[in-house]
Amino acid sequence: MITTQRVLKAAGKYASRMALAARTALGARRERYCPACNQDVAGFFRYGAEREWGCPSCGASPRERLMHALLDAGRITLPAGAAILHCAPNEASLVRRFRAATDDYVPADLDPTRYTVPGMQRLDLMAMDDVVRFDRIYASHVMEHVPDDAVVLRNLTRALKPGGEAWLLVPLWDGPSEDGAPDLSARERERRFGQWDHVRQYGRDLADRIAAAGLTVELIEADMLLSAEVRRMALADTLFRASRTA
Repeated sequence: MITTQRVLKAAGKYASRMALAARTALGARRERYCPACNQDVAGFFRYGAEREWGCPSCGASPRERLMHALLDAGRITLPAGAAILHCAPNEASLVRRFRAATDDYVPADLDPTRYTVPGMQRLDLMAMDDVVRFDRIYASHVMEHVPDDAVVLRNLTRALKPGGEAWLLVPLWDGPSEDGAPDLSARERERRFGQWDHVRQYGRDLADRIAAAGLTVELIEADMLLSAEVRRMALADTLFRASRTA
């Protein structure tokens, strides 16, 4: 759905990216670093209210860079041969990294035709098979779209092997989580939740919803890494690391 907000954000993103390209061509110092593509860059382009959002080399977002930084630091791990479910695999660098770590990588989405990732499978998170299957599940900016997050969290819990982890990232605000009514219009969802296809806005109390599904939750904040690295990579976001203990 095309909205005024989306058009303005896209236009601002393009203008910022072009300005950054011009600075780079003029020899600007490359004081930033993208762990997704291992490149030193002059800066990150703007998107919406985020002044340092995307990598000019590979396009990686702050949350994509955060995942690479955490993996590089050993803060989270991909065991050799792990069965990995990658929900809505939009991040090309993570597709490559996950696939390189295992022969059991499953990229999946409700509408797999939207992706060019090899091996895409159709998966409805609201109606998953009751099979203990995965060592790692990664879902970035997915939970705010699903009709019933309690159902999805229970399904993800069942799909994890004991000792397995779900890595969840969502748009966050400072207040408590807020769900929209099913009949909320697209424009009202955009006004309240920032995007027309978001059905809720999460606060850090998402951790309570995850725990209610039977998982142990740890919040990993970007600023838990070294401050110099956080600045250099322009990291943001919070990873909800949810573990199944039994």
